[in-house]
Amino acid sequence: MSKIALVTGASRGLGRNTALNIARQGGDVVLTYQRRAEDAAAVVAEIEAMGRKAIALPLDTGEVVAFAPFVQKLRAALQDTWQRETFDHLVNNAGHGDNAPFEQTSEAQFDRLVDVHFKGVFFLTQALLPLIADGGRIVNLSTGLTRFSAPGWSAYAAAKGAIEVLTVYLAKELGSRGIAVNTVAPGAIETDFFGGAVRDTPEFNRHFADMTALGRVGLPEDIGPMIANLLSEQNRWINAQRIEVSGGQAI
Repeated sequence: MSKIALVTGASRGLGRNTALNIARQGGDVVLTYQRRAEDAAAVVAEIEAMGRKAIALPLDTGEVVAFAPFVQKLRAALQDTWQRETFDHLVNNAGHGDNAPFEQTSEAQFDRLVDVHFKGVFFLTQALLPLIADGGRIVNLSTGLTRFSAPGWSAYAAAKGAIEVLTVYLAKELGSRGIAVNTVAPGAIETDFFGGAVRDTPEFNRHFADMTALGRVGLPEDIGPMIANLLSEQNRWINAQRIEVSGGQAI
């Protein structure tokens, strides 16, 4: 029986690449998107072209009130598509960037970052627990910015730091069900994150490339395969870890 992974925010960027690499390794995918329905449908089509199954469901991971109805839609979709009541792997990827100096960060900016990157992950995972199969996996996305600092990222990095602590607690509390929980922390990546700043701004790109031992910034294809591999049976004994995937940034 194929494994099913739910990847949030998978219509673009790291989420899209992760979903495609899970499919390449023989898995099926439930992907969520917030606004990009056409992009999500394109990812589903790519996965189906590999001979795997995939569906896309809308979800704003910063709106806790949306989680209960989402779970009901997911239950129905699992039954209709896979004739199953559970899925195997949860990848909490959805997110956004917001950069502002500490003294200029507004409460609205702070609240949205926490709602999406911490509160949303906490309560979405809680809501999905009855649907995650025993022996499954959870991967939470963090950032290299929890290890080194860069101006303007204090609120974002603090929310991701909370996720890293949450990962350890989830690994302990869910261990009795055989569920492994880990954090993956990418460095600077060329995606449309934060308006595509790393990808589209040459001086920004060079700045982070110069900070990285391998001499360049990352690409989505540097991250997606690693997450897919972390979900494989070959890595079943990795648990409660923060794994940075940054090419050796700021070392």
